[in-house]
Amino acid sequence: MELKSLIHDDEGVSPVIGVILMVAITVILAAVIASFVIGLGDDNQTTKPSTTFEFGYDSGNDELSISVTGGKDLDADQVEITGNTGSGSEMSGGSGTPSDLKNWYEYSGDVTETGTISAGSTITLDVGADYDVSVVWNDPDTENSFTMNSDTGPEA
Repeated sequence: MELKSLIHDDEGVSPVIGVILMVAITVILAAVIASFVIGLGDDNQTTKPSTTFEFGYDSGNDELSISVTGGKDLDADQVEITGNTGSGSEMSGGSGTPSDLKNWYEYSGDVTETGTISAGSTITLDVGADYDVSVVWNDPDTENSFTMNSDTGPEA
């Protein structure tokens, strides 16, 4: 065996190292691009708060109570009551058509001085048996709105 040939014989090392480096660079680049794309998608999505609303219809008085049963406190000006109150029903300040329904703050007497609604807050609407009402939250940071809960009357 000749010592000079061992020193100069490095043909097999260079291609293997080159392939390994190219694969490693490709994997790292793919991971960086994937994390960047996934990260941007999360920033653009808004989720509704975890506040829960419950409806209770009293057929004897034709009243619908909407109660906050738990979750995050909300600014009352951002919570709207939409839909319609049914035939022949009148609500304070309106005739019960969708354009006359108001935000939570305008209906409620138990909103705190800070204008927030929290668990235990309740409003009562005069409705007909064919009402169709939704509680909608308007995101203050975007123009998105989310239906938190809805209810329809027994004759709707």
